[in-house]
Amino acid sequence: MQIAIDGPAGSGKSTIAKLVAHKLGYIYCDTGAMYRTVTVMALRLGIDLGDEAAIMDQLKQLDIRFVPSADGQKVLMNGTDVTLAIRQPETTNNVSQVSALPKVREDLVQRQRDIAAQNDIVMDGRDIGTTVLPNAEVKVFMIASVEARAIRRHKENVEKGIMTPIAKLEEEIAERDRKDSTRAVSPLRKAEDAVEIDSTKMTIDEEVAEIIALVPKHSA
Repeated sequence: MQIAIDGPAGSGKSTIAKLVAHKLGYIYCDTGAMYRTVTVMALRLGIDLGDEAAIMDQLKQLDIRFVPSADGQKVLMNGTDVTLAIRQPETTNNVSQVSALPKVREDLVQRQRDIAAQNDIVMDGRDIGTTVLPNAEVKVFMIASVEARAIRRHKENVEKGIMTPIAKLEEEIAERDRKDSTRAVSPLRKAEDAVEIDSTKMTIDEEVAEIIALVPKHSA
């Protein structure tokens, strides 16, 4: 069983996907964390984020692992914990450029498909239902207002000790939407057969319940 959850930055995809996976006993794959990890790698190595060849040279040797933890899961980059690093503003503001590189996407999409081929899975991102898992039995496209998404991101950041004003987050989210929607390779868009969920005024429990309600129709 494959459940694809797509949507723009800050729409709550990861939070909801983790909970849906937990309730169903499925594997959860955070594709955004994978692109963020590549971004952290490039930043730490001082690689120009537009230098696809240099990034790919390092990506071939990059091991990305998700490890269960008391807080959900840790993200390891060649054995180093980068769970907090991938959520820092510098990473967030540069990941769109890295994720737009065709060969980077090709490499990570194959890794994502390999994971999905071996497990019942919930996967979230921006092109899961359209590109990564086009045959997923359940496809969801989550949306929410920029204001609501900024408030959520602010709350998440505060819990991680990252203090960014909500107004600044609104600007960053709007710019991220523009970049993700206009990139040449696998832009952010709703799959034709995806169910759209506007989470602006919904609780997390309501969102999870609505997605899980879609699953029995496809699991027979």
